[in-house]
Amino acid sequence: MKKLWLNKGKEQSVLRRHPWVFSGAVKKAEEGLQEGDPVEVYSSQNQLLGVGHYQPGNISVRLLEFGPAIFNSEFWLQKINQAYALRKQLGLIGSKDTSAYRLVFAEGDGLPGLIVDVYGSTAVLQAHSLGMWRERQPIAEAVVAVSEGQINAVYDKSGETLPAGQANAGNGYLIGEGGGYDVVMENRVRFKIDWVGGQKTGFFLDQRENRALLGQYAKGKRVLNTFCYTGGFSVYALEAGATEVHSVDVSAKAVALTDENVALNSGAERHQSFAMDTFVFLKEKGADYDIIILDPPAFAKRMNVRHNALMGYKRLNYEAIRHIRPGGLLFTFSCSGVVDKLLFQNTVMAAAIEANRPVKVLHQLSQPADHPYSLYHPEGEYLKGLVLQVL
Repeated sequence: MKKLWLNKGKEQSVLRRHPWVFSGAVKKAEEGLQEGDPVEVYSSQNQLLGVGHYQPGNISVRLLEFGPAIFNSEFWLQKINQAYALRKQLGLIGSKDTSAYRLVFAEGDGLPGLIVDVYGSTAVLQAHSLGMWRERQPIAEAVVAVSEGQINAVYDKSGETLPAGQANAGNGYLIGEGGGYDVVMENRVRFKIDWVGGQKTGFFLDQRENRALLGQYAKGKRVLNTFCYTGGFSVYALEAGATEVHSVDVSAKAVALTDENVALNSGAERHQSFAMDTFVFLKEKGADYDIIILDPPAFAKRMNVRHNALMGYKRLNYEAIRHIRPGGLLFTFSCSGVVDKLLFQNTVMAAAIEANRPVKVLHQLSQPADHPYSLYHPEGEYLKGLVLQVL
């Protein structure tokens, strides 16, 4: 294993268990260190701080262990078993009501660069770093080994998360086989998951609890779900007894997925979908709804485009606040990692000021417990949400 040394004083963040080593902290590295290689990180005083994967760029090392470690089958088994035990404690494994959950959430589970989502008996793996991608087979074997017979197939979908040219990463099964999709349960609601053709791993599991919260408010209401993708919020609203639900997404494919999921459950006669730009739809028809959901994709993934993203969030929330019925509820979200909770709330407040309507905060929302983040790595809290009452 190659070695890397930090500049004097730059070991403090690692000693506080932050898993990222930034390039500006690096003093020198042994010759021959290549992207994806496991590397030992040392202080300027030659103290071993931790072990991780090396990659050139702003973040030079993502640490998988604070202290010594060897990345062998026992290491992966221990890490995956720890993640599995947490999901079991959360009641997600073996549940009669829910058969889809996140098994591994990158830094939150001490495995930066790795996402593993479970749909029924299939786990879908996505490596976001070359180092994790190289370890995909022993990781897949560990997932099956710890699952107590619950998981019998592992599908690798890293081809879409690794930067082009990093590896010849083609998607496919690492263990077992399947048709590429399944129908799963989430809080007794049925969803078709297409992990081969869908976005990310096939479904946005991070909104599970927020969809359930919507269900508590949706009975007897007219609901608009924008950026609907697979229609998660729409289906929950229908199941809860909404009088009418409209789903909007600029993607015709997403609208088709929504219609499929609505058909799997009840209330299809109360649902209508539109392949249309959300901003245009809000301007034309936003005044007709008791509840509006704004769950856009990440407007910013890098700091240099954060300002433009904030302007996008402000404009979007302005249109919803301006048009929604008096007393209506707005579920509004940001999944942009570079936009923190306070900045997002201030942006929504600016939209409310411009719309000139009284607005109350009823709930502050985040990601569920199977998307944990380390207290020492606040960057792991990426999903921000507010439930607002607009008077």
